[in-house]
Amino acid sequence: MVRRTKEEAQATRVQILDAAEQVFHAQGVSRASLAEVAKAAGVTRGAIYWHFENKIDLFQAMLERLRLPLEELARASESEEEPDPLGCMRELLITALTRLASEPQTRRVHDILRYKCEYTGELLGLRERMQALSLECDQRIAKALGNAVNKGQLPSDLDCARGAVCLHAYIEGIESNWLLVPSFDLAAQAPALVDTVLDMLRSPALRRMPIG
Repeated sequence: MVRRTKEEAQATRVQILDAAEQVFHAQGVSRASLAEVAKAAGVTRGAIYWHFENKIDLFQAMLERLRLPLEELARASESEEEPDPLGCMRELLITALTRLASEPQTRRVHDILRYKCEYTGELLGLRERMQALSLECDQRIAKALGNAVNKGQLPSDLDCARGAVCLHAYIEGIESNWLLVPSFDLAAQAPALVDTVLDMLRSPALRRMPIG
């Protein structure tokens, strides 16, 4: 009985997240209400508050569900025990772009994040959370780049923090531009696009300045 109850609760949570994606995408996050999400999910507002503290919490859970399938590759690239951290990062980035191009749910959530979310009103707190996530992402990328440096895959004097900022901005720019104007086959070009930014990491402009 307990197991069935847990399974039912998990099913309800997934149902709410699916509905939130549809409602947020149709109306924008700031305009959508939890009552509308509840109606679309076929549950009560109380059921939503059982699983999520507020709209911000629901929004973050929606993003987390998108991120989890890539987490294994991300952790591998960050692990000092990984013999090919740059290869793991390459696979991670290609997979991320390919999923965006080929999976409607991934594309929908990214579209919400880039173009249908205003950090105003009740979503003011979301801006701070997204800033924290962005900084964490830069730190994790820098750690992976440091592993690649230690394995001899990138220049020994690479400025990993600056390289992480450039890589992060490049990938987000590709995603945002393609979502706005999907004028090319993103899945087919993903390997070349990723190899371009990885080659950029070898640029002299991203080397640490010598001391003294």
